[in-house]
Amino acid sequence: MAAAGDVQRREAAERYAQQVASLSLLPQDKDNTEPDATTAVTAKFITPRDPVIETANGGRLPAVPLYEAEKLNQLKEEAESHSSGSGENSSQSTTKQALKRCTSIDDHSTHAGAPLRAAVPSPKTHPLFPQLPLYGPPTQLRNLQSLGFQICSSVLSIAFLGTIVLGSIFTSIPPLIRYIYHRITFRDPDERRPFNEEEKRRNKARKDSIRAWKRQRRHRGGPLGKAQYDDNYEATEGGVDPLICDVGYYARRVGVDIEEFKVQTEDGFVIDLWHVYNPSEYRETSAAHRDVGGPTVFPKGFEEYNTTRSHQDPPGRQKYPVLLIHGLLQSAGAYCTNDDDSLAFYLAKSGYDVWLGNNRCGFNPQHQLLNYNDPRMWNWNIRQMGVMDLPALVSRVLSETGFGKLGLVCHSQGTTETFVALAKEQRPELGDRISVFCALAPAVYAGPLIGKMYFKFMRIISPGMFRLMFGIHAFIPFMMTMHRWLPGSLYGVMGYRVFSFLFGWTDTRWDRGLRNRMFQFAPVYVSSESMRWWLGRECFASQKCILATREENRQEEEDESDEADMEDYYDNSETHPSEERRDQKSKGRFAWYDHHVPPFALWVAGNDALVDGRRLLRRFERGREPHVRVVHQKIIDEYEHLDVIWAMDMIEKVGREVKEVIWKTAPLEARKICRVPKGCEDVDRYWAHEEEGI
Repeated sequence: MAAAGDVQRREAAERYAQQVASLSLLPQDKDNTEPDATTAVTAKFITPRDPVIETANGGRLPAVPLYEAEKLNQLKEEAESHSSGSGENSSQSTTKQALKRCTSIDDHSTHAGAPLRAAVPSPKTHPLFPQLPLYGPPTQLRNLQSLGFQICSSVLSIAFLGTIVLGSIFTSIPPLIRYIYHRITFRDPDERRPFNEEEKRRNKARKDSIRAWKRQRRHRGGPLGKAQYDDNYEATEGGVDPLICDVGYYARRVGVDIEEFKVQTEDGFVIDLWHVYNPSEYRETSAAHRDVGGPTVFPKGFEEYNTTRSHQDPPGRQKYPVLLIHGLLQSAGAYCTNDDDSLAFYLAKSGYDVWLGNNRCGFNPQHQLLNYNDPRMWNWNIRQMGVMDLPALVSRVLSETGFGKLGLVCHSQGTTETFVALAKEQRPELGDRISVFCALAPAVYAGPLIGKMYFKFMRIISPGMFRLMFGIHAFIPFMMTMHRWLPGSLYGVMGYRVFSFLFGWTDTRWDRGLRNRMFQFAPVYVSSESMRWWLGRECFASQKCILATREENRQEEEDESDEADMEDYYDNSETHPSEERRDQKSKGRFAWYDHHVPPFALWVAGNDALVDGRRLLRRFERGREPHVRVVHQKIIDEYEHLDVIWAMDMIEKVGREVKEVIWKTAPLEARKICRVPKGCEDVDRYWAHEEEGI
């Protein structure tokens, strides 16, 4: 019996060691029985479907398939039970069930030692969020395979990018001809632009400001003085715009400043969080305070944590926190490119405590344990951004400010990760920390642009071909190389032309004098896996929705058609309350959200070919989401996808309403201790009539 027990213990330890070796940071020495600091120890489940690997030193490794995480924990439990000499039968039974479930999935998709070209997720997973590939620890062979992928994808992706550049140049020829024709006929080529006169006025004002800055620096050597639109803010930068990727520089041009916090996600990524502040009111915190903390989000008692920030505002003068999240291929600097008409600076000067959140990798990819060349560094998509990045950013902002909730403003992909995170199958409790979710150009349903030839090409190629062409690391990293090498003005022109060609944007409503600045904060590093989620054959491009399959979308469209046919009947007949309740229950049977969901406010660009915001509004209007309360909605017919953050009249059509909606939905306790934002003195709380019992 003792010998049999020893055999069982050895077998259990060997099985656990094999699984540990496939999930650790570095290859494990078979002769060394003592685990090192980077050895995988256990799998922690952030959500029931989102495990991460915890190493012996407390580090985190991302993107482990669900069945591999379960297998690790079951084998660990078996090894420990054998070691203690108890629970052998039950542990063996449980482990066999787990191993049976794991081996029922194609071996080539999970084996960590398999060639990288075979490390593909199983097709037998959720159609919207399939399991990610499993890349094991780096070995000499794996490093050579990874290098081969990088070389091959570099050549093919640069060829693809070159095709896009040529296409953008070709489509730029007709506008160039029209421009030349207007010039030689002594006509204004911009006469049809809707803000032509205002653009000229702003351009003249910028030139006057540059001359004034030069005179000031030449005669006194001091700062320019007051910012352009607000006498309470003193600009400390000025002169000719050097077109640099530095959000702090552009903040100082309008009299505010930026401090950068480092935030660690629960799967080990280190992401940037920028805090906008008024130097005359706020003292920048120490670098040590802003450094990376632990991976835990919303720790117990975090709301009562007395931070340096909470002591800087006198009672009754605190600012309500607002977090802004950027769109695809952008950074949060996109909110800071229009001087005082930038949404971030406008909200900050209105009286909010503004924080700018950046998603993983961005301009400087960082991870607690992984390096750039490790494919595990890039093994993530929109699901991880929503489930990991967004909670980490929200938690850090609330910890720094001492509030229990914040206002969340997102654009494009930022709305996608939020809609995903708040879903009842993902991380719905996050909604309890958000007072209102302001979605600008909400990206939930695909627009007609997804049918363009180049997007269709990405959709029809196989996952293996997609990885061969775009790699298993960063998506077309040559774009970032061009960003570093090219002068800002040339890069700005090329960036606009390429992205305009790809996504159908125009600068019709932008301040063209600032256009080159706008593209200094894009693109950023994103993973090829995330772009495959957007454009590949399995997920968004195929399903046309982020949270519903193609079949569910078709059923919803049929239901809408039936409801439209029955509207006259319901309008002209009396309906019993029980029938209304049954109808609401029927409509909500495929609801994405539960009671945790915060209020929504939506600004839809009516001329947006990239996403279909109107369809999302119809979903809410039709009662498909019984728990969602839409406190504000607006369709701006003439706006395109980026106009909601860059249009010259964005402040009038979007910014002021965002400012009022955030204050209108702020918690009553916060309104009592916070300063009232400028222009919101007469804005009542949204639920005031309910609280009064009316």
